[in-house]
Amino acid sequence: MPDYVQVGNEITSGMLWPDGKVGTSNDATQWPQLAQLLNAAIEGIRDASGTNMPRIIVHIDRGGDWDTTKWFFDNLAQQGVAFDIIGESYYPWWHGSLSSLANCLTNAAARYHKPVLIAETAFPWTNSYWTTNIYGLPPSPNGQVEFVVGLAQVLKNLPNGWAAGVFWWGTEYQQVTGVNEAGFNTSSFFDSGGNVLPVADAVGQLAAPVLLNASLSGSILTLKWPLSGAKASLMTSTCLFPITAWAPVTNAPQSTGSVFNLSLPLDNITTRFYRLLSN
Repeated sequence: MPDYVQVGNEITSGMLWPDGKVGTSNDATQWPQLAQLLNAAIEGIRDASGTNMPRIIVHIDRGGDWDTTKWFFDNLAQQGVAFDIIGESYYPWWHGSLSSLANCLTNAAARYHKPVLIAETAFPWTNSYWTTNIYGLPPSPNGQVEFVVGLAQVLKNLPNGWAAGVFWWGTEYQQVTGVNEAGFNTSSFFDSGGNVLPVADAVGQLAAPVLLNASLSGSILTLKWPLSGAKASLMTSTCLFPITAWAPVTNAPQSTGSVFNLSLPLDNITTRFYRLLSN
């Protein structure tokens, strides 16, 4: 059995129309019907899985829209549909800024006490389809990486560790003559020549072990850590104990690729320690 099963795809307006359509003047009738369809599907999964029940995802397409997300999942809760994970599609050119995403996911996790999954996302590596900057990020290979850095910061800052992960839509897409790919061949992990782009490494860093690496060049110490440590605070001390001796490093880290890095000049103190503190 799979670990996860998504019941329906982007079902903000329901599924199996007209029986399970919602968002109409007949919602008082339609929501119980959608709930019946979802519960029947979940029961079918339970019957097939035996003792190895997958976790159930309900997926809508409103990653930057808290009002619609609240409307949908409040109604779902009222109907008693039992599921495990909230799934959201988030494409910034349709669904708003990263700050809108953070607001929506944070509110959803806090209100429904469930893990939140970005079930679909993407960002373009070229301006051949999406021609302008998207909330300040350029459609380019570097823009893709900057977008992933932003996703990391949003996900890692969700309350109680309720970030369930992220799925990139169409990672393998390549342009095919005569096939309408809706521009998603320009937001894959491969350029037009089939060469892998830096975004692949950036996404991999979302799940990398949170390790702090140090290098010294002359009198400059450079510290690096992966995107999976987006929520961690860099701390420093001149002694390992007591724990109260540790203080935050006030310099802001930079992300010029798939890692966070911070360069610091050496001071006159003989011994200095650094560590990452999970918040």
